[in-house]
Amino acid sequence: MEIVQIIALALLQGLTEFLPISSSAHLILLPIIAGWEDQGLAFDVAVHVGTLTAVIFYFRATIRQLIFDWIRSLQQRQTVGESKLAWAVIIGTIPVGLAGLFLDDFIELFLRSPLVIAATTILFGLLLGWADWKGKRNRQEEQMGWKDIFIIGFSQALALIPGTSRSGITMTAALMLGLTREAAARFSFLLSIPVIFLAGGLETVKLIKADQATDWFALTAGAVFSAISAYICIFLFLKLLERIGMWPFVIYRLVLGGFLLFLFS
Repeated sequence: MEIVQIIALALLQGLTEFLPISSSAHLILLPIIAGWEDQGLAFDVAVHVGTLTAVIFYFRATIRQLIFDWIRSLQQRQTVGESKLAWAVIIGTIPVGLAGLFLDDFIELFLRSPLVIAATTILFGLLLGWADWKGKRNRQEEQMGWKDIFIIGFSQALALIPGTSRSGITMTAALMLGLTREAAARFSFLLSIPVIFLAGGLETVKLIKADQATDWFALTAGAVFSAISAYICIFLFLKLLERIGMWPFVIYRLVLGGFLLFLFS
């Protein structure tokens, strides 16, 4: 891989993983538009490691508390501190984990086309805008009930369709359920940790089976650049979200979807 390709794809992964605009769509489209060869599974694993590192480091204090309270809840067999939020992250991951296990091959074969990405980019962009407009935005993530958690968890499974956006669809569901923008984003980011870990693990298994040659420079650089850009993205997104809302991302999705329809239809 050329250094320009490494940096561009790594920065793109880091920026789009946590914004409601679909990282998978951008990673599929950029090589097509730029005329690059596919970056390969090893590089995908590396940039996933980068974004996972960034979100864990950013929420390190929260994660420590969630793990501590979760263990105490198991010992005491009752809710302790933030243990309900920890259970929410675990339960919210189950639907996408099962869907990814059973539908991964189907998605790879039939749903990675530019026209599918265009359609989902527009459709779920409009849904995000509607949720941001109509949502009551009066609850925090700690106030979610089990029904809310299941709804957000099942919505996350839709993100396996390229162009949907994992962060976008979980924030959309959370906003519809009355969470504030910042609470929706925080819960979405916490949900991303096991999902990125599972996705990276699945790609690692594929990589081992493929027995491909390894470009360690590309992998290291990809992980570093994706981690840096992801951390900056999380920081700025949470800082500015209440001020700017979701509509800049909705407009971007509509423009991108329209451009793809024009380009590939």
